[in-house]
Amino acid sequence: MTPPFGLIAACALVGLAPLAAIAAPIAPDRFGPDDLARLAHVAEPVLSPDGARVVYSVTITNAEEDKQQSDLWRVAFDGTDRVQLTFTPKHDEWAPAWSPDGRWLAFLSDRGDDDAKTQVWAMPVGGGEARALTHLPGGVGDFAWSPDGKRMVVVASDPSRPPGAPKPKKPPPIVTERFHFKEDVSGYLDARRDHLYLLDVASGVVEQLTRGEYDEQMPAWSPDGRRIVFVTRRGADADRRGSLDLYLIESRAGASERLLARVDGADNDGDAGSRPQWSPDGTRIAFRQGAEDKWVYYAPMQLAIVDVTTGAVSMPARLDRWIYQPRWAGDGRSVLALVEESRETHLARIDLRSGKTTPLTTGRRYHAGFDVASNGRIVVLGGDDVMPYELAALEPRKGALRSLGSHNAWLGERKLVRYEDITFRSRDGTSIDGFVVKPLDYQPGRRYPTILRIHGGPVYQFSHEFMADWQAYAARGFLVVAANPRGSSGRGFDFARAIYADWGNKDVQDVLAAVDHVVATGLADPDRLAVGGRSYGGILTNYVIASDTRFKAAVSGAGASHWAGFYGHDMYAREYELELGVPWRNRDVYDRLSYPFFQADRIRTPTLFYCAEQDFNVPCQGSEQMYQALRSLGVPTQLVVYPGENHALKVPSYLRDRLQRLLDWYARWLQ
Repeated sequence: MTPPFGLIAACALVGLAPLAAIAAPIAPDRFGPDDLARLAHVAEPVLSPDGARVVYSVTITNAEEDKQQSDLWRVAFDGTDRVQLTFTPKHDEWAPAWSPDGRWLAFLSDRGDDDAKTQVWAMPVGGGEARALTHLPGGVGDFAWSPDGKRMVVVASDPSRPPGAPKPKKPPPIVTERFHFKEDVSGYLDARRDHLYLLDVASGVVEQLTRGEYDEQMPAWSPDGRRIVFVTRRGADADRRGSLDLYLIESRAGASERLLARVDGADNDGDAGSRPQWSPDGTRIAFRQGAEDKWVYYAPMQLAIVDVTTGAVSMPARLDRWIYQPRWAGDGRSVLALVEESRETHLARIDLRSGKTTPLTTGRRYHAGFDVASNGRIVVLGGDDVMPYELAALEPRKGALRSLGSHNAWLGERKLVRYEDITFRSRDGTSIDGFVVKPLDYQPGRRYPTILRIHGGPVYQFSHEFMADWQAYAARGFLVVAANPRGSSGRGFDFARAIYADWGNKDVQDVLAAVDHVVATGLADPDRLAVGGRSYGGILTNYVIASDTRFKAAVSGAGASHWAGFYGHDMYAREYELELGVPWRNRDVYDRLSYPFFQADRIRTPTLFYCAEQDFNVPCQGSEQMYQALRSLGVPTQLVVYPGENHALKVPSYLRDRLQRLLDWYARWLQ
């Protein structure tokens, strides 16, 4: 089914008309839905062993295929010689990794026919064709070079059928006994697992390193190449545990693994930034540590160091802030990491002896990644209000970032708006941070139609990073107000856990206080207010419109409101049980948190609901239930279902459709 027909089918299911031109077209110098296809998404910077070059991935829109396409690029550390390394319009390359001698570049790719599994590929840095290094029938999810470059450790899935067995005409039934039995993108989970394999690069011979009914992930070699540390969840009914642990195994087939350290904190699960990092001398490993399972995602992930010989764990700096991607400095006396503060994330150096944290980058920016070479050179990936993520070299002595070029220079042709920081008081006096984004044609003294934007998570925050929809709203004459309510990250543990098992209470008060603030300051028109968000932002939108009837329009994306009905239907049964308990014992908690559904007759706001057909994170059931409730009550409503998509939409035509629909829905009711 081609994307245009898919859109029509989704609209027809719920009685929608094709896209309507409700508001005036956007001027050529303003950011709009068509510009989404021009954005380049830069990610995964990796410095060469000598620090002279950087390889990274760039994802762009392939309009002909209506898909996002990822290729690899390279640039010198001085900003010269930027070249594209891979050109595969129908396939992707990502996760680049230099060989230790700097001669080869390995990466993951789905090259091959339509049924091809992801494998490890490698190409000579000096030029030449890439070749597949692995041919594992279950596909590869991760890999790492050995220090001598002769081997790799590979994370591969068990195959779906025995080697040599023919492909069945129809997929076999899915049979599972797992507690955690479904996951977005992966789908239903059966008995197959992800295990570690050793690959001899020269011969292509693969030996299985780990076995059993557990998944292993994020492996890392010791500096001497004799051991591998990896992350896994073990124990009886391991799926019930939120935390993952560190295990060690010798790098030879038949070796036995041993527990090195318990790792608290569910935020480690599947996060590439949580890969354990060996110290240069191989005596310690840096990783991220959270709190006990009961706090699920609310506790900040902190830097932890484990002694490889004794297993003793220390936490050199208790920052009460989330840290990401810890990396050892070359001297082994400090660790570099991204540290999140309110509305910003910066690179910092953490001294292991004193615990002192020294920022290496500053300003109203959001840094999403970095890499450090053994000679101390650092490359940083980050952006701000008007520029998506790009690469920059850090000049430590000057404390400045030097651009390594831009893949989004065309944005200089657009009139874009910078965000204004605001701080205000919620109903109970709690200080809340947020942003105001004024319309491009803002005139002091005028009041504007206003959209309250709510972020997902809930343990996440709005930051000084490029938000395409905010720029599109500003171009169309809307004022945007965005809050980081309680439950958000960036303000520490107590601020985040304030909504623990109490969704739709304090966070509703906080985002409504943001609206009160912009009305009181004369910016927002109190008769033209709207609200919207996606994921937990859609969930909180449902809470808001069930609590306050002053909003003239709402958009709830990938949301939910009937929580007992979601238990066992989405992929968060473990988290529900840890935070809310089970529905048959704590029915009062589930009913209290489900008030937008059970008291839907409070809602008067015309609301557009949208969801992705194959979303196992926040399935369409949540949007469908609320849509059906409002349709039954006679409240103006629409439902849009994006066929074949998971929680994060990826089809370019659907991404454009979504932004255009949101603009038109808000314009219909506010303008």
